Amino acid sequence: MLVRIVKMEFQPQKVADFLYFFDRVKNEIATFDGCLGMKLMQDQSNPSIIFTYSHWEEQEALNKYRESELFGKVWPNVKPWFAKKPEAWSLDTYYDRMK
Repeated sequence: MLVRIVKMEFQPQKVADFLYFFDRVKNEIATFDGCLGMKLMQDQSNPSIIFTYSHWEEQEALNKYRESELFGKVWPNVKPWFAKKPEAWSLDTYYDRMK
């Protein structure tokens, strides 16, 4: 399993636009073939910083999403709203003891 974390910092006036847009596409992303689940999290001290935290069966599943029509619909819409270049990490889980 692969964990993908993406940190996005939005222009403050675009945060509401992003959240509205995300609500319209979240189920399509979360149920994309190979996606095992997804969270959207917002920084408590800076609400312009938003993270996606998603689980993928493997790197190939994430690659298929990134090459999909859905990603082609999502990324170009949100990209102009960024205040800074997004950061992303693909991680293997070493230890997991979540309740």
